Amino acid sequence: MRTKLKITALFAAMLAVSGCMASDIERAGAGALVGGLGTAAVGGSVATGVVVGAAAGALCDDVNLC
Repeated sequence: MRTKLKITALFAAMLAVSGCMASDIERAGAGALVGGLGTAAVGGSVATGVVVGAAAGALCDDVNLC
């Protein structure tokens, strides 16, 4: 349960920060940072978290999430 709360909080933080960014590159950087920190917090693969976070950050405006 605690892990799900951490993941939800980090995802919400990523969305909040990525909305303030002007370009896809900036949002990808913020997503990579949050993804890496999130997976490190829950004991997962940091490299995978960085890749997934960067993709989510770069694409969040394309699917109208930010």
